[in-house]
Amino acid sequence: MEMKKDARTDLPPRRIQEVAKELGLDPETIYPSGHYIAKVPIDELEARKNQPSGKLILVSAMSPTPQGEGKTTTTIGLADGLRYLGKRSCICIREPSLGPYFGIKGGGTGAGRSQVCPSEAINLHFVGDMYSVEKANNLLAAMLDNHLQHGNVLQIDPRRIVLRRVIDLNDRALREIFIGLGGVMHGIPRKDGFDITPASEVMAILCLASDYHDLGRRLSEMVIAYTFKGEPIRPRDIEAVGAMQVLLRDAINPNIVQSLEGTPAFVHAGPFANIAQGTNSAIATRMALKLSDYVVTEAGFGTDLGAEKFFHIKCRSAGLTPSAAVIVATAKAIAYHGGFSASGGLGNLAKHIENISLFGIEPVVAINRFDNDKTSDLDAMVRFCEKQGVKAVVAENFRDGGQGAAALAAVVLEVVERNRKKKLRFLYSLTDSIEKKVATIATRIYGAQGVDFDAQARSELATIEKGGYGNLPICIAKTPLSLSDNPKLTGRPKDFRITVNQLRLSAGAGFVVAVCGNIVTMPGLPKVPAAARIKILPDGRAVGLS
Repeated sequence: MEMKKDARTDLPPRRIQEVAKELGLDPETIYPSGHYIAKVPIDELEARKNQPSGKLILVSAMSPTPQGEGKTTTTIGLADGLRYLGKRSCICIREPSLGPYFGIKGGGTGAGRSQVCPSEAINLHFVGDMYSVEKANNLLAAMLDNHLQHGNVLQIDPRRIVLRRVIDLNDRALREIFIGLGGVMHGIPRKDGFDITPASEVMAILCLASDYHDLGRRLSEMVIAYTFKGEPIRPRDIEAVGAMQVLLRDAINPNIVQSLEGTPAFVHAGPFANIAQGTNSAIATRMALKLSDYVVTEAGFGTDLGAEKFFHIKCRSAGLTPSAAVIVATAKAIAYHGGFSASGGLGNLAKHIENISLFGIEPVVAINRFDNDKTSDLDAMVRFCEKQGVKAVVAENFRDGGQGAAALAAVVLEVVERNRKKKLRFLYSLTDSIEKKVATIATRIYGAQGVDFDAQARSELATIEKGGYGNLPICIAKTPLSLSDNPKLTGRPKDFRITVNQLRLSAGAGFVVAVCGNIVTMPGLPKVPAAARIKILPDGRAVGLS
């Protein structure tokens, strides 16, 4: 296969108008935000609705370590590798959150030679999409409390308000708070709390909405509280939908940037990967598929969380059919999960290979190489994958960019061709009961023996089914560090059961969240947060951000 001769590993970024031209967009139709970032109006998707779509490649992972395995880095590197081989490729990833950036995990723009740029701008305020979601969510909360203040005509039960406020920072002190304590002129006293902005249902809705009308429909369907009689209250009941749509009017338009090698990249929206679907917006993905031949996207965490939700929620909602799936594995993750044994790290990897195959797709394993990796360990991983009947390729894109991912890209292209006649298989029907859907995911994807619902979850299950939401897909929120709901059960655990502690209805987004274990939707900062290392120099340059 002919290699590209102009890999842009050491050149300055192109102006965003040039990137738009490569995608076949008229530079006059985009909305630039500086020299290297632009929004693409959703009208461009409608204008191309009858054009053929490219091939969609999903990047997932084995169960990660707490630091992650470089899934975003591999996503970017693979797209660069495809472009290095002369293919028209594009990247689709989520917008980073400030919480992890100032906390412990760092930014979400890749690493080494596989990054999207301008990384500092993307990781910080970017184009304000995160703030738009935050403001739409918090406006809704303010209007809800305002309704309570002015007579509560709808008879909303203050004890049964399920909407929480959001902020895009890690702040554990805001998890549980009391509001309205200043007297009769300052609101109705009640318990409240904050989630981090990516955990807002508004973010999940933005990611799944197909257009402005669908955005409004989904916002209006959110269930934000219940009356004293147990009837659901929605944003439309307090006339908040129109204002929320206006706040999200620009945010719904996807953002384009580029990799360090100039590969076009859509970076748009960013829902949590456990409490929500954990992928970029459906609009951005669909648009990228109309503008390029190969689109590389990612789903948060491992196949048990990210890929399963990508297939069952996003693909169902947006009508997407992946042509290939890549599982990112690392030697350090193999070691973390118990080493080179069938019950340890290799067993964990084998289960993730099996998970992708369950959906009818042949996977490829990308071994993300770190500088201190032993060649013998990487070779052992390659041989193990061969025994599982799948190809594994050591990816060197962190060091060498697209050229370092060329071998991976070549194998992915082969698998895309072999998957051409395969159809995506869903593991459950939407008409299955909620209990059956949860059990299907737990037993087939996690390897659990079964599922237990505690008393609170049983009560919430009855409420959800009574409201007519039993036919929605399931979004299980659990630890990403284990195939089970216990982060201490590493490797490939056996003889375990999953416990559902809580069921949350995300009616606007269109799924039911099954909370298993201690899932925190407002993270806290570590003892020494990344923010402590960040400073600004006299000339205005920032240090400590990478």
